[in-house]
Amino acid sequence: MNALVIFGLLAVLMLTGMPISISLGLTVLTFLFTMTEVPLESVALKLFTGIEKFEIMAIPFFILAGNFLTHGGVAKRMINFASAMVGHWYGGLGLAGVLACALFAAVSGSSPATVVAIGSILLPAMVKAGFPNRFGAGVISTSGALGILIPPSIVMVMYSVATNTSVGALFMAGVIPGLALAGVLGGVTWYRARKFNYPRQPKASWATRLKALRESIWGLFLIVVVMGGIYSGIFTPTEAAAMSAVYAFIVAVFVYKDMGLKDVPKVLLNSANMAAMLLYIITNAVLFSFIMTNENIPQALGDWILQNGFGPIAFLLAVNIILLLAGNFMEPSSIVLIFAPILFPVAVKLGIDPVHFGILMVVNMEVGMCHPPVGLNLYVASGITKMGITELTVAVWPWLLSMLGFLAVVTYWPGLSLWLPRMLGMVA
Repeated sequence: MNALVIFGLLAVLMLTGMPISISLGLTVLTFLFTMTEVPLESVALKLFTGIEKFEIMAIPFFILAGNFLTHGGVAKRMINFASAMVGHWYGGLGLAGVLACALFAAVSGSSPATVVAIGSILLPAMVKAGFPNRFGAGVISTSGALGILIPPSIVMVMYSVATNTSVGALFMAGVIPGLALAGVLGGVTWYRARKFNYPRQPKASWATRLKALRESIWGLFLIVVVMGGIYSGIFTPTEAAAMSAVYAFIVAVFVYKDMGLKDVPKVLLNSANMAAMLLYIITNAVLFSFIMTNENIPQALGDWILQNGFGPIAFLLAVNIILLLAGNFMEPSSIVLIFAPILFPVAVKLGIDPVHFGILMVVNMEVGMCHPPVGLNLYVASGITKMGITELTVAVWPWLLSMLGFLAVVTYWPGLSLWLPRMLGMVA
């Protein structure tokens, strides 16, 4: 009964158009004051202890690194390198877009940032080369979603905060699914380009490829800094985030010089705004999680599922449906912070690995970012292409269907996510 009251109140507040963070906070406070005896002091204490986590510091650092890279010419050089490598295949510039998104995802941690950085440069070039606007928009909108699956990933940090799962293990678990999804999206791009005979670029010489690699090497080296540092144990994921922010600043301002020192305050301010917004959502989500635990809602849900004979297969199917539906109305950070504390204890009871469950949630978030009405990537792509959301929805459907198929594979083949962290001794 209490669960119905809580979720009913949250749904009503969200339907009024109120921001999700404020909806969460008001739901919790209303419920606490009217239906419980919980003292206000414990709420204030929970508010501070809930966000007093070392892992949360990674979020502003990864946002800052992504902003430096977006404005600092790294994306342009990654596109040149990707075009030199795969531009001569069918749909060359489209394939270069998928590869460039995968490379940029490995240094930025954000999906919208990937769409902006790659799309703003590549989409005009694709139209100029003779590709239909829809094709380019479909490629970039969906490939940009790799930003939250290929580590480092802000959404994975959110999941770690919500469930106390190892960030390092999640990052390593995202590598193979991220590369596999990039391959799937590239395959769809190549097939459609071949089917409709879209233009190809002249094959680049090895000298051109080496020149493109040399120019982009500073950006690509950040992948080695972050992933190599975490894997080798030199630093934690949070320290890796701080290192990546400093490295991205040096590369953007002093190496590539596409950004002057006078531009740095603006980037710092934008990053602070974005980080504050996410931290405010986390704060209210921590309170929401507290009230859920206090009312024993996750435990009751777990007991009900076990009593009714639901196994892992049926539960994971239900989780996918819930998360895909939530993706229609909420952005990824909010979904993870609201649903992870509720679904995670049930998953653990059913013997589902926490790291595998995290990757499953992230892939669901990716799909949600590419379909209306709240698909963030669609809105970002709409701003770049000046296409309407309805037209963009039609444009992305071939790639979106392949992502749904990939989601089914990730859901029921845990080995895809867990093989690498097991090899590295990060999970049992």
